[in-house]
Amino acid sequence: MPASTERRPRIAVLADSDTRWKWGALTARRIAPDGVRLDGFLLRGRATPTPRQLAEVGVRADTLREVTAAAFLHEMGECAGPGRIGDEPYDVVLLSLVGGGVQAMLHGLAHVWHGLAKRPVVVTGYVGVVYEKLADGLLLRHGADLVLANSRHDAGRFREVYAGVGADTSGVVECALPFLGGTPYAPAAPDERPFTVVFAVQPSVPDNRADRAYLLRRAVEHARLHPDREVLVKLRSKPGEHTTHVEELPYQKLAARQPGGLPANCRLVQGNMSDVLDRTDLLVTVSSTAALEALHRRVPTAVLTDLGIREALGNHHFLGSGCLASWDELDAGRLPSADPEWCDRQGVAADGAYETAFDTVRERVAALTAAPGLPPLSPYYTPLTAPGYLPGVLARHGLGPGGAPLPGAGEEPREVGVLRRAAREFARNAARTAYRQGVQRVAPVIRRWGHL
Repeated sequence: MPASTERRPRIAVLADSDTRWKWGALTARRIAPDGVRLDGFLLRGRATPTPRQLAEVGVRADTLREVTAAAFLHEMGECAGPGRIGDEPYDVVLLSLVGGGVQAMLHGLAHVWHGLAKRPVVVTGYVGVVYEKLADGLLLRHGADLVLANSRHDAGRFREVYAGVGADTSGVVECALPFLGGTPYAPAAPDERPFTVVFAVQPSVPDNRADRAYLLRRAVEHARLHPDREVLVKLRSKPGEHTTHVEELPYQKLAARQPGGLPANCRLVQGNMSDVLDRTDLLVTVSSTAALEALHRRVPTAVLTDLGIREALGNHHFLGSGCLASWDELDAGRLPSADPEWCDRQGVAADGAYETAFDTVRERVAALTAAPGLPPLSPYYTPLTAPGYLPGVLARHGLGPGGAPLPGAGEEPREVGVLRRAAREFARNAARTAYRQGVQRVAPVIRRWGHL
């Protein structure tokens, strides 16, 4: 029987952190047809995930490598059209980046695809709860063919922002977070395991030592108050690693300073959140996306009010959810009950609708990839609409005003000797370590001096 000559679809995912790699790769799997070839690209920067972080995420790709912005654009230019690299262009390019990174790549891709009648479909979105910089982040993402909204609530807000500036709203598509799922919550029998409370910490919320130390102390006190319970402090990373946000004050270091140490029924844990939720009876957080994962499974979820309900914390996003609570209330035995209508608006209702949440975006992607041609990428921000803002955004990613990589912006030669590659990698790792030490050690000291 002759071998099939049917072409295998290709999708490229560009991510700049472990969290965004998880969202981007899982979204690609959700929206692409079966048998797709997934090529992963990790944008080199302060938050480039380590091998340990990638293993914890647990999402596999056919290929996965670290690139500069210029090198990525160079490859996308080579693989964009017929007759290039073995006639295997990408069908979809998914940008899982911070807003400024998305904007830079949109202008860079528009530059390398200039004049092509057929180009890949460009998709972007958010990795979780959108609780700050709504207009800023959305306008930086405008220009992609599709901007994914993780809920009906978000889709409405996104369209309002775009309509408010006269930008095209047709690219906004409602879907859901791609990593929701898992076994629905069912309380364990007392003889199976202890009642388990998981405090899901965040790298940057709250952002000061006193508040972070307070939250950890309350988790420890909850464990001491309830010796029959197990309290797990779910960490996001190891000291020296970065995620989507910079963590200047790791909870590992705060835990080491706890008077008397941690009680026997309280410990720090790492790993995939889905695995941790398998044994969770109460999820506690300030505003983490972990709350949405827990709510999707119907795990009792508490969004802390101890530090106030404030936009800076992101817990204002959960107004009306029924989940707002304080450690005092949790100590007294309260188990928050989420409002079903609120959960439905947020795309986390565990009622079976999630199985069809990606149908619309799959249909849109299929229609766009089947089209004979697509118009040039057209972001809202241009030298005309944002002459004092856009050049800086592009320059931070090594691009000039027209989207072309600046001279010496990081495009690497195709062939590099082994010793040269090893030396460059050593220097890169040393620089990254120095940056992280500066963020976690030097910067806090300088800030304390400034308060004297």
